[in-house]
Formats: sequence, structure tokens, C-alpha cells
Amino acid sequence: MTISVSTGQAVDLRVQPIDEVLDRVERSLQLRLLPDTAVRKRRSVGARTNRDTWVRIERRLLAKIPDQGWNGTECAAHLEGIAQPDWHGCVVWRDSDGPVMWRADETALLPGAPVGAAVLNAAPALPDEWWEALNASLDALAAQDTRRIATPDTVTITQSLVTETIRGVFSTDFETTVERWVPAHADLNWANTTAPPFSLFDWEDWGKAPLGLDSASLWASSLAVPALADRVRHERRSDFESRDGKLMTLFACSKILGPYAHPEDPRLTLARRMAEQVIEELHDRGRTR
Repeated sequence: MTISVSTGQAVDLRVQPIDEVLDRVERSLQLRLLPDTAVRKRRSVGARTNRDTWVRIERRLLAKIPDQGWNGTECAAHLEGIAQPDWHGCVVWRDSDGPVMWRADETALLPGAPVGAAVLNAAPALPDEWWEALNASLDALAAQDTRRIATPDTVTITQSLVTETIRGVFSTDFETTVERWVPAHADLNWANTTAPPFSLFDWEDWGKAPLGLDSASLWASSLAVPALADRVRHERRSDFESRDGKLMTLFACSKILGPYAHPEDPRLTLARRMAEQVIEELHDRGRTR
């Protein structure tokens, strides 16, 4: 299979012709993709199939595939107590034109529509049962074990990454060492959850991460709706009250307030205010030790 783009050139699957890719997936998985249902993103394409399943196709550079591989959706199928679509199978191959891999995973259809975009600008109507299911799934996930390391934004999360990200935005004289590393989804936002039945999907990057990463990520994607952000903090308060949760709050704020901050991002003011509060709390915690 070839794709009409030179090695090393940036590829955007929202505009790049990928008919050959789709044909290969259909032949390999012995199904038909329904074109009218296709959802195209920068590095992935998803579509419903003729057997009432969903296929997600991703293109990833070899340099972005860690030693553990990139079979996150497949590995997540073994997790217990988590509301997620069942995984059915996959096909993986290397592009003959360059240092690129393609992967297509077939899963059950989502039980509901995605709650919204990655960052919401209006509060969704979510019943208490939805929040209960979210909490049950995140708690069940954190209680399990894995040798996988999370790769949020396809970057392996490490202690040095946490420290550099926080200190690159905030002047800190407090300890940034993470105490607890637990399994995390690592891409928890409103585009990867469904409602009214809760489920969590897109497990490509899950693995061990600092406690509180998922809660902080969902909070950050809620900041344009202050009441929703407050609800996330209330529901996941045990994470946010922990020292690691405070570090992950700063980690999330760093991505909003850092060098690539958009001046019109509605989250800027609240992120800055929360960062100041958390930094003060970490200073206070350090003084009481």
C-alpha cells in the first residue's frame, strides 16, 4: 500500500486521499465501511461497518510508537469493571513508502453519542448515573496493574516530562516528584466519552501515569464551562486533593497556559487562577512536612 505523500511530510487524514488504505482495511477485516458515517481527524479515520461495528484507522510514525507497541485498544479489552466498547479484532501494517505504521481496530458500536468536542463550551445534561459510571470506571482502572506506560498526545509520560512541563510554565520551588503511578486512559476528554449511557473509548494511549492525570484532563476540557469544571472536581475530589492530583492539575494548566496558548482560549483565566491556588497549596504542604 502506498500513500501519495513524501517521507517525513506532515499528513492530515482529513484531506489526504486514503482510498487504498480503506480498501486494505475492508479486505483484511472482511467487512465494508459505510462512507456516509466516516469521521475524519488529523491522524485517524473512523467509520461504521456493514456488520454494525465501528472501525478506527490510525496512521502513526514509527518514532511515535514506543517499545510497548501501540495496541492500546486491544490491551484495554482485558481491563475489568470499565464501561467501554468490546474489541473484536485488528489489522496492522507498515507503509511501504516511509517510517509509518497503520492500524485498524474493530470494536462494538458506541452505546451513545460522544458527549461533545474535546473542549466543551456548553454544559451537557448528564444525570447522576452518568457520573457514578464515570467514577466506577476510573476507580476500577486505577486499581488494576499494567506494564504499559501512558502516551498522552503520543508522548510517553515520564517523571522528567512532568517536571519539565510544569517548570517550563511556572516558577516552582516545590517538589515535583510523582508518588503514585496508576493505570490511566490518558486521553480523557468529552470527545472520548458517551452519553446518556456512559462509556469510555479511544484507548490507544492508556497505561501507567501519575495519579490524577485523567481527572485533571477532564477538568481542563471543562474549564470553558465553570460549573462543569466544578462538578468534575467534586466528583473526582479524592484525586484533586492528593499531592499527585495537584501536580496533574498544574500539568494540565501548563498545556493551556504554555507557549502555545491561544489568546482567545476561554479557559485561560480559570486555568491561571487554579494554578496559583494549587501552587500555594503545594507550598503549604511542603512547609508542614
